[in-house]
Amino acid sequence: MTPPAVRILLCDDHAVVRAGLLALLGSEPDIEVVGEAGSGEEAVVLAARLTPDVVLMDLQLGEGIDGVEATRRIAVTGVHVLVLTTYDTDADITRAIEAGATGYLLKAESPEELFAAIRSAAQGRTTLSPPVASRVMARMRSPLPTLTDRERDILGQLSQGLGNRDIARALFISEATVKTHLGRIYDKLGVDTRAGAVSVAKEQRLLP
Repeated sequence: MTPPAVRILLCDDHAVVRAGLLALLGSEPDIEVVGEAGSGEEAVVLAARLTPDVVLMDLQLGEGIDGVEATRRIAVTGVHVLVLTTYDTDADITRAIEAGATGYLLKAESPEELFAAIRSAAQGRTTLSPPVASRVMARMRSPLPTLTDRERDILGQLSQGLGNRDIARALFISEATVKTHLGRIYDKLGVDTRAGAVSVAKEQRLLP
């Protein structure tokens, strides 16, 4: 007997991307797209209603909850989530995996690699794009970053949601100095956003 097709729910806020994925996945006889979502909230609702084998989840979804939060809400129900995104920063990868993503694939991968990742995810096996796997291994092998006391102070203020001007006032330094320290913090943590810095700092227990 032919095994049942892997049932897929697509979640991407770009209709053109969803259409492309729909056409691509339609070429595989053992993969069936059972639903499409244009937002994180819609994906959570449809995942509960359709109970797909795998949700293909983008990370950036415009307004509303992002792909990481949608992944967290879906993964706890037992549905496998395979992240399919263009973002490969350490912070994005860490947040998605901690949220319960079964795999993390970049949109630059070949169709064959996508098909294989979907089949693996349906069986609960972890699949990472080679660049993502390399970053994960490098992080595991590298020592924790060393931050100066001032950088820790700024990270602490950052975690409270303060902007550069407020941080400068709180620490009695100039905004230019805050920007300089932020640049160094980003480099050390391997991120390029304030949210990413806070996320990695919390993960590695670097906050004061």
